[in-house]
Amino acid sequence: MIGSMMMRVSVVILLLGMVGGIVMGIQQDFTLAAAHAHFNLVGGVLLFAFGLYYKLVPAAGNNELAKLQGWLHIIGSVLFPAGVAIVLLKGTSFIIAPIVGSLIVVAAMALFAAIVFKVARLT
Repeated sequence: MIGSMMMRVSVVILLLGMVGGIVMGIQQDFTLAAAHAHFNLVGGVLLFAFGLYYKLVPAAGNNELAKLQGWLHIIGSVLFPAGVAIVLLKGTSFIIAPIVGSLIVVAAMALFAAIVFKVARLT
């Protein structure tokens, strides 16, 4: 089921994000703070919340639309903060990466909203 997989991926993302935050603190270099925050919140917290919803409401998570939403969010939640990090380190010539990543995340959120409203209407 997609919910379990989303929660497992989110825990890995949160662990990586925490380690990244500790490294930034040790080095006293917070250049990547924006990327770090987006990675933890979009990739960790939101992904876990979506997975938890799919576990608690099985009717929402047992379809292809939920799988698509989950994979889109996973891809976007990695690409978006990675793109932010690249722009912070290399400059705005790489601005397309966070733009594409953020649009993928928004598409995943729109799908999630559609799923929630559809399931709420059926129950």
